[in-house]
Amino acid sequence: MISLPTPPVIPPSESRTSSSEPGWRQARKSPSLSDVYASIRVPAQNASFWRKLMAFWGPGLMVAVGYMDPGNWATDIAGGARYGYTLLSVILISNLFAMLLQHLAAKLGIVTGRDLAQACRDHYSKPVAMMLWVLCEIAIAACDLAEVIGSAIALNLLFGLPLTVGVVLTILDVLVVLFFQSKGFRIIESIVAGLIVVIFGCFLYEVIVSRPDWVALAGGLLPKTEIVTNPAMLYVAIGILGATVMPHNLYLHSSIVQTRAFEQNPSGKRMAIKFATIDSTVALFLAFFVNAAILVLAAATFHRNGLFQVADIHDAHKLLAPVLGAGAAGAVFAVALLASGQNSTLTGTLAGQIVMEGFLDLKLKPWLRRLITRLIAVVPAFIVTLLYGEKGTGELLVLSQVILSLQLSFAVVPLVLFTSDRRKMGQFVNASWVKVTAWVVSGIIISLNAYLLFETFFG
Repeated sequence: MISLPTPPVIPPSESRTSSSEPGWRQARKSPSLSDVYASIRVPAQNASFWRKLMAFWGPGLMVAVGYMDPGNWATDIAGGARYGYTLLSVILISNLFAMLLQHLAAKLGIVTGRDLAQACRDHYSKPVAMMLWVLCEIAIAACDLAEVIGSAIALNLLFGLPLTVGVVLTILDVLVVLFFQSKGFRIIESIVAGLIVVIFGCFLYEVIVSRPDWVALAGGLLPKTEIVTNPAMLYVAIGILGATVMPHNLYLHSSIVQTRAFEQNPSGKRMAIKFATIDSTVALFLAFFVNAAILVLAAATFHRNGLFQVADIHDAHKLLAPVLGAGAAGAVFAVALLASGQNSTLTGTLAGQIVMEGFLDLKLKPWLRRLITRLIAVVPAFIVTLLYGEKGTGELLVLSQVILSLQLSFAVVPLVLFTSDRRKMGQFVNASWVKVTAWVVSGIIISLNAYLLFETFFG
């Protein structure tokens, strides 16, 4: 019988790493997510591949949730309705970018024992770290805004609740997260996995009944120059990029990989990196299917029938059943939306905790910390819903994803810098080809965002 290693005992006031460690300015005072740190045991290194994979399976699914949240729905529906299958290539490329960046985020957390927020606080001067914190909080607020609005819309579609009531009810999600996290981190991972299965099944049904043009679909996976040369298409494409490669997911992943009690030596870290990468890559393939399915559904249902202006989730829901001729289509769509919103809530509140603790080294009571995170999104969502109704929430969803894309560079650049620094990563520093690829990806993201800003203000 294979014995399992005992999880390392790390007092809250200590760290896995010390202040004398080269490349870091100061020691962090406590592990990331200290209440669940190293709480999940993993098999010995001589255990079978599948036993080790199952032990490390979970964080990737939680990260993948951010790649299929309600904000993605708004941009994917807009892209599919307006431009057919053309922007499928953007979803594919964005997912490939995400797989690389999430690998780097996991590696940073496993090797250094720091999440990305803690790493930024340790490395940069206080003013720079504070600027990065503010930008990250804006991104989390934009993401949480999409989750709040998406859940409220789903409750409206399923039960007829007013949007304002649905927005207020999302505050209760905070209590749900607190309850389940107290039961163990595996419980949260299991809930997330179950909701992903619901979302996946719903969209598998939707795609089948929509009968897409498979030849055009395959052609849409190939990039086209008009995506860059058409400013309107580029705006939606960058929104898709922002909705797919989520900045807060980089902070989240670098933290939750540390819930595994792997051995703190080179071979143990190498094993953890390997299985964390498999975990996130497979999970992101599932996210690619969901994102692509939403766009394909919009292209096959709306674009094909000349309904080019459908960019609102409410409109999409109303038109699905009449256009497809399938009575269950609208209900299945709403169920998937509610599952997506609730899933994103679980991971979004955790990301808010990680960022606040990591950048500020601020310890608040869990219920207060998560309530603050949720209120940052609930208040503006409630105001916009009250003043502008459905139209305002739809536009706010797309805008929230563009904000995420604009903030993405400020998370990606530090991540690539840290994982390419031998003083910080030692023997696990990025290989030369990984460095080049990561900087090319960063350059593409920065260039697209700069072009978007230029077109918005001067185009």
